[in-house]
Amino acid sequence: MFTNVSTFLPYMMTGLIVTVQVFLVSVLIAYSIAFIAGMGRASHHVAIRGVSTVFVELFRGTSLLVQMFFFAYALPLIVPNLAMSTFMAGALAIGLNYGAYASEIVRSAIQSVGHGQTEAAISLNMSKWQRMRFVILPQAIRLMLPGFGNNAIELLKGTSLVYFISLADMTFRANVLRGSYTSLSNQIEIYFYLLLMYFVLALPLIFLARKFEKRAGKGVRTS
Repeated sequence: MFTNVSTFLPYMMTGLIVTVQVFLVSVLIAYSIAFIAGMGRASHHVAIRGVSTVFVELFRGTSLLVQMFFFAYALPLIVPNLAMSTFMAGALAIGLNYGAYASEIVRSAIQSVGHGQTEAAISLNMSKWQRMRFVILPQAIRLMLPGFGNNAIELLKGTSLVYFISLADMTFRANVLRGSYTSLSNQIEIYFYLLLMYFVLALPLIFLARKFEKRAGKGVRTS
């Protein structure tokens, strides 16, 4: 066992770039959506809050894998002009799905800022946008960071699902090897390396999440 490292690992590493690219694009989409939907759900306008709620519940209440299939295979049939690559379909589905979950982090953080802060900003004749930008968000972002760190770790693990839409990431490469090396020891070795590669990728995110948690906790104690 573990005698084919020079064969298996380099081949699986060829999918590393795809995994990282999907992760980075998905994170960008997810956190953009998180702020838009989260602030929308915290809005006092019924229409904005309603649209944001429908979006969040739609993507939280349906399967991420089915969402990938929809963007990759169904959407081009419904709207031909919106046809996209499997890479973009996978990254978009992951970003929207995890962005919907992260929007709850944004909403709860905004609503946790004390009403006294808003009242003080109103007394200074600040507009709603100024109150949000200069008073509420700076305090809320500190509270969002731990949740965002954990969300990013979960998102990274979710990128393995792009294998199902034939995107050649690390999981796809591992399954190609599994089809060629069918002995039990080889398959154990293949998936051990795959687990290890995902863990190494997640390790910096784990440390960042812990750092953010400590910073957020310190901010709470000193407030």
